[in-house]
Amino acid sequence: MPADSPEFSRPLALGRVGPEGRTEVLEASEAERAALARRFGILGIEALHATLRLSPEPDGAVRVEGRLEAAVTQECVVTLDPVAQQVAEAFALRLLPAGREPADGPDDLDEIPTEDDTADLGEVVAEQLALALDPYPRASGAELPPEAQAEAAGAFAALAALRRKG
Repeated sequence: MPADSPEFSRPLALGRVGPEGRTEVLEASEAERAALARRFGILGIEALHATLRLSPEPDGAVRVEGRLEAAVTQECVVTLDPVAQQVAEAFALRLLPAGREPADGPDDLDEIPTEDDTADLGEVVAEQLALALDPYPRASGAELPPEAQAEAAGAFAALAALRRKG
């Protein structure tokens, strides 16, 4: 695999969506899951499955409504023990025809530009998984040591004091 190609690649030409739309089901292989785990810096991805409903829009874009499900293992931020987690996320976004710039309004769906009117649905799912991962996984019962709790409380107290001044 070339260095710049995604670990979980499922290219689809936007023209193949058709006027009635289409459904795509993606399942990552063991090698793809291992490569994604390395990319995300987590211990493992035991399963990654997504169902995507693609619908053409009048402006040439394609709306994607999807749901991903994954079983992942991350490191506890306190104990470094493995933490198994289930991820289930629904998402919606738009795939833009080549040459179209994404809108960046706060109420706009995320928009993903395409090259040569081809979208990589696997990379779309991988990015959604990265966003859904718990940034601070904790093993059951894991607590920060008292000195770290005091530091965190002090930092938040300092921020609260600044806010009261404003």
